[in-house]
Amino acid sequence: MSVSTVEVARPTLHVRGLLGRAEPILITGGRAVADYREAFVGIDVAKLRNAIAIADAGREGEVRFFGEVDACVASMRRTIQRIADRFDRLHFCYEAGPTGYGLYRLIRSLGHECTVVAPSLIPRKPGDRVKTNRRDALSLARLLRAGELTAVWVPDAGHEAMRDLVRARSAAVEMLRVHRQQVSAFMLKHGRVYPRKKGWTMRYLRWLQEQVFDHPAHQIALQEMVEAVRISKERVERLERTIEEFVPAWSLAPVVRALQTLRGVDLIVAVTFVTEVGDVSRFESPRQLMGYLGLVPGERSTGDTIRRGGITKAGNSRVRHMLVESAWAYRHPPRVGVKKLYRLEQASPRVREIAWKAQNRLTARYRMLSGRGKRPTVVCTAVARELAGFMWAIAREAQAS
Repeated sequence: MSVSTVEVARPTLHVRGLLGRAEPILITGGRAVADYREAFVGIDVAKLRNAIAIADAGREGEVRFFGEVDACVASMRRTIQRIADRFDRLHFCYEAGPTGYGLYRLIRSLGHECTVVAPSLIPRKPGDRVKTNRRDALSLARLLRAGELTAVWVPDAGHEAMRDLVRARSAAVEMLRVHRQQVSAFMLKHGRVYPRKKGWTMRYLRWLQEQVFDHPAHQIALQEMVEAVRISKERVERLERTIEEFVPAWSLAPVVRALQTLRGVDLIVAVTFVTEVGDVSRFESPRQLMGYLGLVPGERSTGDTIRRGGITKAGNSRVRHMLVESAWAYRHPPRVGVKKLYRLEQASPRVREIAWKAQNRLTARYRMLSGRGKRPTVVCTAVARELAGFMWAIAREAQAS
């Protein structure tokens, strides 16, 4: 006579009942059903193979290494389904990195929870000097179960495409700066100094073409460098036209248009802010957004001693750089230019009110800090911090309307 389900008594540490009390647990097929309800899966992603670890629910739950599997979609799908057959509920996590969000979308499509973890915010032991794929996967599973991981915001496919386009433009701008620096260093090395202050104008380019060197190799080197500058500049202009073309069809186009009502915020600054920050509603207050962008001052205080330093620079460097550059526009008295007047006419009354309030406050802030003798860089950083708060308010207003 065969019995499929047998009740046995053994000590457990379940919250139900008293500590040390033996409770009956159903045994099916030689395993405890209660031990397989929920699990936490940590994945150490890589280009070719992913390392997977599983942590059972509960403080004393087992943490074991599952193995390494191919990183292709078909292999990961089979592995996830294989793990899902053993548990009622699964939580997955992996570090954000160059592999992107394809695995996140795959796991979500299969009906499981997934967290993309910020690598810089993962708790690490100072004395732990051994790093392997196996140990990383085990650590992720253990920390996910403990709730010690910080998730990053995952964009949808359309948002990610716009962000890649904006980042391609940023890379092109950086390459243009490098090529221009090479030309300037080459001319300085040969004692050729441009007689005017402003460089890289049409007059400056004509001056470069008029330079003559004794050795033909120097002439060829200069021409190649100037040609690299021209190609990089055309690439930047081409990407900017593409961004301008794709923005109207984007779901967050109203937010981009509303942000351009602010002084010093043009199309590129607005698109960069929206693509990098994403949904501003996930920030409950402007202070959270300022902290996310790394614009808040660092602090090392203890007891009655308070020490505050420079900004943390712990957030998104692209947006922070753009905001500091935009803050220079507030050194002038408040006024509405022709281009901004057109943008203000298209905005709602509430957005126009916030934009004008921002201009009055930030120009006064710039004058006050400059009058105290603060360095221009410090002044612009302080103005950029408050500018981020006004952008948070306008973005929320545009999303609500």
